[in-house]
Amino acid sequence: MPERIREIPYNYTSFSDREIVTRFLGGAIWSLIEELRGERNTGISARMLLEVLGDMWVVTRNPYLQEDLLEDVGRRKALIEAMHHRLGQIEARADGNLKALELHRAASEAVNRFADQFEIDKKLREKVRRRFKKITRKDNVDFGGLARVSHATDATDWRVEPPFVVVSPDTEEEVIDIVQACIDLEL
Repeated sequence: MPERIREIPYNYTSFSDREIVTRFLGGAIWSLIEELRGERNTGISARMLLEVLGDMWVVTRNPYLQEDLLEDVGRRKALIEAMHHRLGQIEARADGNLKALELHRAASEAVNRFADQFEIDKKLREKVRRRFKKITRKDNVDFGGLARVSHATDATDWRVEPPFVVVSPDTEEEVIDIVQACIDLEL
């Protein structure tokens, strides 16, 4: 079968659909999707799944969107509900197909992990602030989108893995404690 073009919305990266599905759902689910396609048991359900993955992909890659969703609980809730609604449609269309139901289960778990990550990140930010407060000035610790985007790339401009925080020490002496804090906080 010829290689498909990218079908995941908002994927303007060098990552293939397979890599994104594998990142969020695991390699076995990519194989399952391929099996369902081979049986011609996808279509609208596949598009809805890929839309959900596209939403998750664009948010995980974009610190500005992450910041907005961290601050606006209503907007975050609406996004998560829309994702679950689309996945609910996949379940409704499964018609007892165990492979489609497995796909729905895996995608629902991925959306739940995605949603939970916001609260995890919020709590981790507080831990980071408390820890770095003892090491450097408050304004040397930056969770903002501009700082994170600026430090997320090299000459490739991929920006696939934005940093959690950007710390700008005032002195060389602060660097040792900053590095140790990053290790201790599993950054």
